[in-house]
Amino acid sequence: MEWNWQKSGWPHFEYDSDALQALEDTFKVESAKLLGASEIITNEQQQRFTIDLLSEEALKSSGIEGEVLRRDSVAASLIRAFGFELGDKLIQANDKEAGIAAVMRDNYHSYATPLNHEKLFEWHPCLVTKSLLVRDVGIYRTSKEPMQVISGRIGKETIHYEAPPSDRVPVEMEAFIVWFNDTAPGGSNPLPALTRAGLAHLWFESIRPFDDGNGRIGRAIAEKSLAQSISRPGLFALSHIIEQNRSEYYEELEKNQTTLQIDSWLRYLARTVLDATAYSQKLVRFIVAKTRLLDGVRNHINERQKKALLRMFSEGLEGFTGGMSAKKYMATTGAAIATATRDLNGLVELGVLTKTGQLKSTRYWLNLGEEFGERTELTHL
Repeated sequence: MEWNWQKSGWPHFEYDSDALQALEDTFKVESAKLLGASEIITNEQQQRFTIDLLSEEALKSSGIEGEVLRRDSVAASLIRAFGFELGDKLIQANDKEAGIAAVMRDNYHSYATPLNHEKLFEWHPCLVTKSLLVRDVGIYRTSKEPMQVISGRIGKETIHYEAPPSDRVPVEMEAFIVWFNDTAPGGSNPLPALTRAGLAHLWFESIRPFDDGNGRIGRAIAEKSLAQSISRPGLFALSHIIEQNRSEYYEELEKNQTTLQIDSWLRYLARTVLDATAYSQKLVRFIVAKTRLLDGVRNHINERQKKALLRMFSEGLEGFTGGMSAKKYMATTGAAIATATRDLNGLVELGVLTKTGQLKSTRYWLNLGEEFGERTELTHL
């Protein structure tokens, strides 16, 4: 198998820019809508949007790599890092949760600055802290062993990709970083937003400069590229959309790492970014809807009811299956069964919750309207 970096034209990728123009034009319109919506909401709502979106991106970017993190601890790490006063109960995060949160926060604040080796070396330890499998931490890989993406049992492995040897990595990364900064909106050779983000992610993933953490850093670079294109950080739910069908993501990467003709990859990532933009637009509307809902009943609910509602909202736009039950309400608030039932029925009467089922099958859902659907209105406590 000949990989893309082994071809004579590397790293000059080939693609039909005209075929991407309609997608680029759509992105300009939809990102402008998102930017406008995010600027007219209140300061508290903007803070909540930032925490909810970055928490989701941290969870999903790690999830793509098979790591499961806790939403509430990632959110707590981000709230501490940003210094927001949102009234959340801030729990302690483990190293992985705090690490990915640190990268998300730093990328948010430094999105406009040029990319450099030092920034990547700063991010890397945050993502691989205390990993026994990573020898080179905070530097590019040095092992003479091949850097391979494999699957399958030992002895029957399938090699999906093999990156350039470690002695080529410094030169490869220097060329990549120079290109990334030159193609920025203010660079000497600016590229359209979707094209640049797609090229950046594929190119970085093809070099795979670190022992581990390449996927998460590669997606952070794509997010940085998109943020630079609209001069605003932290607006796109890229990892959220990728994680929904990560098999397609890996298939497109694998297919386009054996060629320099990458039209299918750029179309894939362009559609993914547009879906991520639509998701972020919906998240803004969700935050406005839940704020409006809480503000409308703030003086009519007790502390137990408020605590339960905030817990339901903390699951974000996607939520979890199962719905609120009296048993879950008791676990969340410490209320007795009779109190839990009375509180929940009171929230139904106020129009905050809707109710389905009977007896032990009774479930309660947030009443945010049809746009968000049942999945948004579920929680798992």
